[in-house]
Amino acid sequence: MLNKILLFENISDNKFAYIKYKITCLLLGFLIATTCSTIPAQTGDWGIIAASVIITINEIISKIVYSFSKKRIMLLTLFNYIKIGIIYGLFVDSFKLGS
Repeated sequence: MLNKILLFENISDNKFAYIKYKITCLLLGFLIATTCSTIPAQTGDWGIIAASVIITINEIISKIVYSFSKKRIMLLTLFNYIKIGIIYGLFVDSFKLGS
């Protein structure tokens, strides 16, 4: 049972249910990026530390997700969508700072 939950086998029947998990993870990543870019900016000295922590976590998730060759684990795929949401959120915040 746990194997079917972690793999894509049970998702093939209902792809629209999985899309809502993907969108939720993207928006969660966007929220994390917004909080990580605004809260440390209040003190001014935590910007470098926050950026290095975000990049380190981003690279660790990428290494774990892309180390599996053919079997894509659903939980790791959702973490990958959170990572993509964080990158997108930081990209949008950089445009807000630039204007």
